[in-house]
Amino acid sequence: MRMVLMLGTQPVLAKCSDITASKLNSAISTASSKNAVKSQGGYGLKMWITVVDESGKICEVTTNGATGALAGNSEWLGSRVISAQKAFTANAFSLDGYAISTANLYAAVQPGGSLFGLQHSNPVDATLAYSGSPSAYGTKSDPLVGKRIGGVNVFGGGLALYSGGKKIGAIGVSGDTSCRDHAFVWQIRENLGFVPGGTGITTSNYDAAGANPTPLSGATRGDELILQSGSSSYWEAWAQPACPNSAVAVGAASGTLQDK
Repeated sequence: MRMVLMLGTQPVLAKCSDITASKLNSAISTASSKNAVKSQGGYGLKMWITVVDESGKICEVTTNGATGALAGNSEWLGSRVISAQKAFTANAFSLDGYAISTANLYAAVQPGGSLFGLQHSNPVDATLAYSGSPSAYGTKSDPLVGKRIGGVNVFGGGLALYSGGKKIGAIGVSGDTSCRDHAFVWQIRENLGFVPGGTGITTSNYDAAGANPTPLSGATRGDELILQSGSSSYWEAWAQPACPNSAVAVGAASGTLQDK
């Protein structure tokens, strides 16, 4: 993580220890206590949470479910690596002054989209992602910690982290529907206080005429989830599908957001 202290002309990159496990777990616990799961399009399943620094190195892997070799009996085992992919993606495609969530990339990578193929550009290093003992999954000694496994994921659940206007890494969540993953990671980031300055896809963008359209209604951070409505709206280019059991699947045409 980076606090950007200037020594001469060189920035000093902060360390993974700048986000302590206790602070992260506290933020997760507070997010878990929120009871708006159904309105966020989720099923109330347990989650995997991964934090990376701005170089893509994994700092923390944790879960609000079971840890260890049998974790996959409590939460989706596949979501452990997906959470790391989401963190890597949000960090890789956000900047100090421009935030992009993983959900914002969905439409653009579809066939015919402007970023088609992006999801294949930084493949997961399987030799790193599946190394180590499963007995440590979700613990402070999780085998992913300290690794850069890569991976690009293009649905809700990954957000960049900011401090003092600078990107310091990212956090990824996986384990439920993509709508719920996004809402949960949004709550965690709010609790951590590592939020962007308000410039990103949903607040500062350019239309086909080169003009900056009106920010998405309700957007304040810049990387809010946009749900597809099936309309010809400008925002459809940065939207992902609503989730099957989400109340917003009915109200998507109104541009309702899935964050809080």
